[in-house]
Amino acid sequence: MPPTRLPPSQTIHMPTLFSPLQIGPLELPNRIWMAPLTRCRAEAGHVPGPLMAEHYGQRASAGLIVAEATMAMEGNSAFWHEPGIHNQAQIDGWRLTTDAVHRAGGRIVLQIWHGGRACHPLLNGGRQPVAPSAIAICGEDVHTPEGKQPFVVPRQLTDAELPTIVEGFRQAARNAMAAGFDGVEVHGANGYLLDQFLRDGTNRRSGPYGGPLEHRARLLLDVLAAVAAETPLMGLRLSPLNSYNDIADSDPIGLITWLAQRLNDLPLAYLHLMRGDFLGRQHGDVLSPARQQFRGVLVANAGYSAEEADAAIASGAVDAVAFGTAFLANPDLPQRVRLGAPLTPADPATFYTAGAAGYTDYPCLPAI
Repeated sequence: MPPTRLPPSQTIHMPTLFSPLQIGPLELPNRIWMAPLTRCRAEAGHVPGPLMAEHYGQRASAGLIVAEATMAMEGNSAFWHEPGIHNQAQIDGWRLTTDAVHRAGGRIVLQIWHGGRACHPLLNGGRQPVAPSAIAICGEDVHTPEGKQPFVVPRQLTDAELPTIVEGFRQAARNAMAAGFDGVEVHGANGYLLDQFLRDGTNRRSGPYGGPLEHRARLLLDVLAAVAAETPLMGLRLSPLNSYNDIADSDPIGLITWLAQRLNDLPLAYLHLMRGDFLGRQHGDVLSPARQQFRGVLVANAGYSAEEADAAIASGAVDAVAFGTAFLANPDLPQRVRLGAPLTPADPATFYTAGAAGYTDYPCLPAI
């Protein structure tokens, strides 16, 4: 007996990678996002230049570009040549990128960030890094002008200093809008300052910003409230399982379950969730509780193939997927996915070097 077919009026159309998606005021043409990728190509003074504009402009066919981690405040460099958004030269430099992306028909938000204890004195004029607690990153090194160096013990921030951090993020969001971005993504992931406050492995303080989860999340929630006042589109990136930068939490599932529900109280356009651990140390399902608790757009990241991403969207598990390395090496990734074309492999040797090699010289498919 042949399978029963629904009449056209009752046919269910499941979303795919190429279904449009509304986030805040933006309608995205597809659900293939470009994940934030630190590439260390900023010019002197952490100023984005024409090379960065060319790189992002090449990738404007993404449903949404999330530009790389960008210093919200001066003196918090963790990557040597990463960009900033805390002075006029950087605002003007980023305008080159936003103009290039918009001319090509794309949409782009800026990820604003504070490195916390992942910063190093050799990158910041001798300044000691800051953190929720005076605990150094162990077992990892940082690239500096004097070669690879171990991380140093950070200075514990006082409660009285934390409103200044919040205001730094607020100003960074304001500056991002002045630079022409369509919105802002707050970086609360991967072992940087806001993540350091969230997770109990790095936040050992007491008082209003330490101890129970609702206290450890206070700084992040204050930052989100401040940023929301400055931009029409705000996203948040989290990575409850990721142990990069020597970070962990005793209950990552409980963390994301509680926080995803709490985020419904904020005007958050999307939650961008890294589903796994770079280093494979922590395991678990963080996407399901996030989907169950968060009522907004959920974006997943980390190790997806196009086929798995399409299936995840069709099932309703997520609303979009952000691709990192695949977008790095394939400026026209949406076209390649649509056509089933092979992907160009990335060259890790050029991930953090200077210049165009491995940055703006990856090929596109011939025009059809």
